[in-house]
Amino acid sequence: MLQKFQNHLLHNFQFLNGKKLLLATSGGIDSMVMVHLFQQLEYKIGIAHCNFQLRGMESFGDQDFVQEYAVANDIQVFITQFDTKAFAEDYKLSTQVAARELRYNWFYELLETEKFDYILTAHHADDNIETFLINLTRGTGLEGLTGIPEQNEKVIRPFLLFSRQEIETYAKENTIQWREDSSNVSDKYLRNKIRHHVVPMMKELNPNFLSSFHKTQTYLQEAEAMVEDAAIIVYQQVAKKQEGNIYFDLNQLKKLPNYKSYLYQWLKEFQFSAWEDIYDLVESQSGKQVFSSEFRLLKDRDSLILSPINFVDENKEYLIEENQKKVKIPLNLSFCKVADISIVSNKTIFVDANKLQFPLVLRHWNEGDVFHPFGMDGKSKKVSKLFKDEKLSLIDKENTWLLCSKTEIVWIVGIRQDNRFRIENETQNILKIQLE
Repeated sequence: MLQKFQNHLLHNFQFLNGKKLLLATSGGIDSMVMVHLFQQLEYKIGIAHCNFQLRGMESFGDQDFVQEYAVANDIQVFITQFDTKAFAEDYKLSTQVAARELRYNWFYELLETEKFDYILTAHHADDNIETFLINLTRGTGLEGLTGIPEQNEKVIRPFLLFSRQEIETYAKENTIQWREDSSNVSDKYLRNKIRHHVVPMMKELNPNFLSSFHKTQTYLQEAEAMVEDAAIIVYQQVAKKQEGNIYFDLNQLKKLPNYKSYLYQWLKEFQFSAWEDIYDLVESQSGKQVFSSEFRLLKDRDSLILSPINFVDENKEYLIEENQKKVKIPLNLSFCKVADISIVSNKTIFVDANKLQFPLVLRHWNEGDVFHPFGMDGKSKKVSKLFKDEKLSLIDKENTWLLCSKTEIVWIVGIRQDNRFRIENETQNILKIQLE
């Protein structure tokens, strides 16, 4: 096994040579064999052990075991303790997910503070099978069937080519000591049920099951790469990014024979889960939305618009004093006195400063707001009607600000000036307001 491991590192992880490696070490057989192998090959290693305090004194026994091994073998060791149950309750997570989040956050902290280059874990081939079957029972996309990756950013898993049996044989042949986790015996967890009952049956049906499974995952990984390539090519034809939002052209999307699969590929990284609701948006009326924790997908006429959720107070107002030259929040606005009018645009207006009552107010629009559009000879119009005429999406409306003098609208910023504050022949005090 040592020679096989050395060859594996040489051909697949040559970049680890000379690097400082942090080995995640529980004290169990897998991680202790990994530590032993790296010791034999004389890599620069340190050990990181997490005590999740889930098994009473047994957890502290594991901690002491790892600590004593590191000291006896002159290996740099880092130990931490977590109140995992409390963390899981606070953040509404399962115990397993909470433990994973806690340990990887800590591992990355150690990379930063202790100048390690990579984190190494002892996940092996049987872990890979179990993860595959867990994902299969829960219903998953293609990526859930492609297995545990050998590398994920700074996390390296060099043991995926070894079976549990190979690891156990090596440990016994080399009299390696380890700690047994009593929770591994219980069928309380789905992974243990699969480990104790399903995988042995698979191996009984096919003695070469591990090898066959590895081939299957290779094919799945190749298929996943092909799907990702296709998704990128089609994305360029259907989507465009504008002002932090992504617009999907529904006319182009619906020409695709399997547009639901493309939507899944494009949106899965944004933490959506209500996939049927997302697919229904394609034929829904404008204004329908689907939310994830941080993003939303909005149907707007012939587009689906993906945007971050902005947690803003719709009633928030910002005051602008008379001598103020710049505003940076919530918009970049500039104010300056000028002698005459230059080019007027959606981003630049000129108003009669003597008609203004300070402080001016920047606020969001409200239902029922009325203004007098510039160039309409004093006729009034509802702001909501202007939005409809301009074909603004719900997102555009939410991001629109009104510049007001007391209760009167001076400018629907970036869209239309109010006629009541226009420059006239007798105007002597011209104020230029610009959106930058």
